[in-house]
Amino acid sequence: MRAMAYDSYGGLDVLAPLHLPRPKCGPGEVLVRVRRAAVNPVDWKLMGGHLDALMDVYFPVVPGWDVAGVVEELGIDVPEFSVGDEVMAYARKDYVHGGTFAELVSVPVRALAPKPASMSWDEAAGLPLAGLTAYQLLNRLQVNAQDTLLIHGAAGGVGFFGTQIARSLGARVIATASERNHQLLAEQGAEPVAYGDGLVDRVRALAPEGVSVVADFVGGVLDTTRAVLRAGGRHASIADHQVLAAGGSWIWVRPSGDDLAALGALAESGRLRVPVARVFPLEELAEAFTLSQSGHVHGKIIIAP
Repeated sequence: MRAMAYDSYGGLDVLAPLHLPRPKCGPGEVLVRVRRAAVNPVDWKLMGGHLDALMDVYFPVVPGWDVAGVVEELGIDVPEFSVGDEVMAYARKDYVHGGTFAELVSVPVRALAPKPASMSWDEAAGLPLAGLTAYQLLNRLQVNAQDTLLIHGAAGGVGFFGTQIARSLGARVIATASERNHQLLAEQGAEPVAYGDGLVDRVRALAPEGVSVVADFVGGVLDTTRAVLRAGGRHASIADHQVLAAGGSWIWVRPSGDDLAALGALAESGRLRVPVARVFPLEELAEAFTLSQSGHVHGKIIIAP
């Protein structure tokens, strides 16, 4: 099969097109023919060796954890799916090796969810990792309709999903973002505020008694969180482990077909949309990584094998 892969840690120069053997489809796994995959910053951070202390890596590595595609083959004991089913997944395994920037990828069945018929392939591929990160953090914090929630980085890849999910739960959302994204967030029912100097005062002006929940999707904002969180409030971060010492939760997204199916239902109902920035062919993965590294793109970067 065709794939993009690297056989050592490094920069964009280590990526190369390869022809690799068809992946094995083990017990409890499904082999998916990739229609679309999506780029996330973790993909090029892994390639640079920045997560080497966390996960075992077996070279050559095909990067990529987000996928939408068609079931090609079933492993032993997988009654949940059939050949030909359209599916999506956050396809992270317990080690780094065979990812989604390829024609085929094996996926543990626990990570798979049906692709909603109303979602395009691009949208379905762009949902899993970022959507699950936001969904699982908000679930951990038990966000509900009685909450006033501050989201740090509300216009980012994860934060934009978090804003939509929180609004679907009925929470009031105060959303930090640059001014160019304020209209976008207001259209989702959030109350946008500019980040930077004076943020605490701006949040307090909207919520004089403080907020009940804070979701940090950017890191480096713990002092602000403490300053605006009311007594007994809850907070969590995906980017700053120091929240643990401050009574918060540090979240690392988990593959979950059940959670992903719930997100798919939100998208099917029209309460969650997946913005798509650009689609690249498989062989232009390095260019897609470059765009992701720029940090100046709104919407998902999609790879089409």
